[in-house]
Amino acid sequence: MARREFLTRLSQIAALPFLAAGAMKAQAQAQASKKPLKVMMKSAWGSDDPTKAAFPFSHGLALSEAGHEVQIYLLGEAVSLMRKAVANSVTPVGWPPIVESLTKLAGKKVPIYACGACSRARGVTEEDLANFGARFGNPAVFVSLVEWADRVITE
Repeated sequence: MARREFLTRLSQIAALPFLAAGAMKAQAQAQASKKPLKVMMKSAWGSDDPTKAAFPFSHGLALSEAGHEVQIYLLGEAVSLMRKAVANSVTPVGWPPIVESLTKLAGKKVPIYACGACSRARGVTEEDLANFGARFGNPAVFVSLVEWADRVITE
């Protein structure tokens, strides 16, 4: 009985390098097969909740830096963040001001769309959008982004 237990444990110990190599190979294959995603980020959060307002920009930036294609669509109160004065003044809890993420996204040429009707209602102009390389959107643009995307993230 002791001999059987000894041999069983010995065989388990001897198999460890092979199991580890198999696990590493599987992990390498999973990483190699990971394809870049097309991600649409949608948000309606504005300056009334700075932390929630920051999510599409900070997460969009992280996704872009990870090699994924990202496009952002803003509507409702979120369009007011396209005004440079607002973007400079909105600082989420524990994160840098929103203007920093917006500036980085613009530098990476991540497309940002602000709902045209929402923008007009809040006085956001084309000049405001130009600060971050953004453009006006509309329902047709929204639909095209949803159709383009592999993933739609609403924040």
